[in-house]
Amino acid sequence: MQTSTRTEGQRVVLRLSGRFEFSAHREFREAIDRIMQMKGIDELAIDLMDVDYVDSSGLGMLLMVRERTNSAKLGLILANPRGMVRQALDIAHFEKLFTIS
Repeated sequence: MQTSTRTEGQRVVLRLSGRFEFSAHREFREAIDRIMQMKGIDELAIDLMDVDYVDSSGLGMLLMVRERTNSAKLGLILANPRGMVRQALDIAHFEKLFTIS
């Protein structure tokens, strides 16, 4: 998996690409750690457009981010899921826990 980050005003967009699975845990956690240290942000959008696969570890990492952003009083959006990734989020009923756009 690859990550890239961009800032849009007070929103940070973390774009993921590739397979979001256990092997991506370290890179994902490091990206989230960097974002959580940023000042002046009030929302994190995780862009899933280029993610072609997510497993239960990837879903667990999203839950971890939800806990961290809730604690920091940051908004969290899962953006642009498609195909199998959207299906996995739907099956896990993530629409009850996240804003998905």
